Amino acid sequence: MKNTTAMVEVQVGGARVRIPAGSSVAAALAQQPPGCTRLSVSGQWRAPLCGMGVCHECRVLVNGRECLACQTVCENGMHIATSTARTGGAA
Repeated sequence: MKNTTAMVEVQVGGARVRIPAGSSVAAALAQQPPGCTRLSVSGQWRAPLCGMGVCHECRVLVNGRECLACQTVCENGMHIATSTARTGGAA
């Protein structure tokens, strides 16, 4: 049987990720190491936790706009930026 799952392509940082249409940005992030969304102000890794938009641990920039990765559906051509660099930037 032929796989007919529609796929979309997004960019996570500089990497292209193909993921089934309808998947969340959090799912796309999980495919790219380190799988995290940001660093806290104390330097700890943060990643999606609750999966329903309550904890805000999955904040990312999607096409330059702040979004919650667990609540945002991937669309073809999306640019997803995390703040995981250990440079002391805002989290």
